[in-house]
Amino acid sequence: MAIVNSIINWIMKKRIHQIELFMKYPHEVQEEWFQSLITTAQATVWGKKFGYESICNLETFKDRVPIQDYNSLKPYIDRMIAGEQNLLWPSDIKWFAKSSGTTADRSKFIPVSEEALEDCHFQGGKDLLSIYCHNRPDAKVFTGKGIVLGGSHKINQLGNGESSSGDLSAILIRNLPFWAEMYRIPDLETTLNPNFEEKIERVANLVIHENVTNLSGVPTWNVVLAKRVLELTGKDNLLEIWPNLELYLHGGVSFKPYKEQFMQLIPSDNMYYLENYNASEGYFGIQDQSDSEDLLLMLDYGVYYEFLPVENLQDEHPQTYTLDQVELGKNYALIISTNAGLWRYMIGDTIKFTTLHPYRIQITGRTKQYINTFGEELIVDNADNGIGEACKVTHAIVRDYTAGPVYFYNNEAGAHEWIIEFEREPDDFSKFKQVLDEKLREVNSDYDAKRFKNMALKEPIIHMAPSGTFYRWMKNRDKLGGQNKVPRLANDRDYLDSILPLLSKS
Repeated sequence: MAIVNSIINWIMKKRIHQIELFMKYPHEVQEEWFQSLITTAQATVWGKKFGYESICNLETFKDRVPIQDYNSLKPYIDRMIAGEQNLLWPSDIKWFAKSSGTTADRSKFIPVSEEALEDCHFQGGKDLLSIYCHNRPDAKVFTGKGIVLGGSHKINQLGNGESSSGDLSAILIRNLPFWAEMYRIPDLETTLNPNFEEKIERVANLVIHENVTNLSGVPTWNVVLAKRVLELTGKDNLLEIWPNLELYLHGGVSFKPYKEQFMQLIPSDNMYYLENYNASEGYFGIQDQSDSEDLLLMLDYGVYYEFLPVENLQDEHPQTYTLDQVELGKNYALIISTNAGLWRYMIGDTIKFTTLHPYRIQITGRTKQYINTFGEELIVDNADNGIGEACKVTHAIVRDYTAGPVYFYNNEAGAHEWIIEFEREPDDFSKFKQVLDEKLREVNSDYDAKRFKNMALKEPIIHMAPSGTFYRWMKNRDKLGGQNKVPRLANDRDYLDSILPLLSKS
């Protein structure tokens, strides 16, 4: 295995030169992809509708094609699921990633073309390992196996019954090349089991006798698996079971609330944590520096990027910006055109640029996960920073949280109401609440202004949720496992009002 590990390491590192090229020539690479996407889709139903044949520059493209969301593309997607082809993209599309995001409580089915699988999602996975091997020349990750917690997979019975849907992770696992299967556990049947609780139990029993060198997946569900493994083995931490564990590949949610939990589960300074930004709609970023959490924006995956300032989201004709026009530290909604036929599609994520040479980003939240009931414009990045600081000061560990507004009542100021489930409770709960509030005021001037003398916002209301509350809530919503995440913020009380009754029943 050591020889194989060395060969794979060498192959992975060859890709670094190509990554360095798009870092050096970002605008040229993006322009090439723009022209390629437009040319490739000229004969599609969509391409003909918007006259792609005569589009030769971005301004014409923006003038003709409005910014899209799932609702506007849904009629085309429904037809593809029913078996029609050449609608949004010329190659046949048989796979649809079932997104945990919803529109009017309906699941979204994101088309995944062969090009998107090979040139975007799989390339991103390979680049993730290339960057790791480049940053850690002594890596031995291929001397053992990696645990991958995939989502569910099922045949979609709409139309002619030939379309398949499932979590993106399940689709990727289902289509992995044979050589990748050699290094992944558990087996395919177990990985794609739609019953999450059964899957966790079976995976935990399967992996305790394996030489596991790496983990990957959403932090929430990896913590659940890790704790079950420790229960079965009676060990104190994962290194007692897997002494060669060296890498955790994570994404899907901010790692900040989970970092302390993983430090306890894997007490080693040599453990490498590598974040990636892989969504149902495409693979967008990789943490390429060992000393920074910023994500390198990946520019040669068949994705053309535009960026819409968050403050202009509600404009009738919003103006987007290209890479050469963006500013540091400004929040943008991500707009993409892809090799799966998503055109000027707003995926719902917000990002900010941390460097421009090369282009690196941080994910700051969701366009629909925020609280702005009182003009405070609180985003997930603010909330994570506040939670992180409060944990640091009070030695707490947060397992999960969500927050929403308390509306004005009887001329009283409003507030933010939080439900927090702790892995380790704060030394001083009052101090935790104080520090959270102070940090939010520090990082968000709009929140600070609304908190001034309690005129619009009173101090936050915080409920300590009993252990397992969010797990039960997610289970009740049929949202266990896969890419399902606890929503952090909401501009209404829907989540709060459905969780609060669980606190009294615990």
